[in-house]
Amino acid sequence: MAETVSKPAEKAQGRRKEVVGEVVANKMAKTIVVQVTRKKAHPFYGRVVARHKKFYAHDEKNEAHVGDFVRIEETRPLSKLKRWKLKDIIRKTTLVPETTLDAASEQTAR
Repeated sequence: MAETVSKPAEKAQGRRKEVVGEVVANKMAKTIVVQVTRKKAHPFYGRVVARHKKFYAHDEKNEAHVGDFVRIEETRPLSKLKRWKLKDIIRKTTLVPETTLDAASEQTAR
C-alpha cells in the first residue's frame, strides 16, 4: 500500500510593514526618530482625528535630516527601541540657514 507523503505546509513569505512619516530627530548615531501621523474618523462623532506615533529607525549612512519625509520598514529588533530601518527618503527638507544675533546687533535693533 503506497503511503501519501504530505509536504509540510509552506510558509507564505510575509510582507514587511512600511510607514511614511516625518523625521523629528537625528541627533543619535545611525538612528532617526520618525513621527507617523494617521488620520481616522471618530467612531461616534465622525470627526477626523489625527493620531501620532514615534518610531526609532536605523539610518546606516546618516542621510536623513529633521524635516525630511521618509519611508521606513519593519525589521528585526536592532536595539531596545529600534524595530524599523530607513528604506528611502521621499522628500528632502529645504535647508534654511540659521541667523544668530549677537549682543551688539541686538542693542542697535532696539
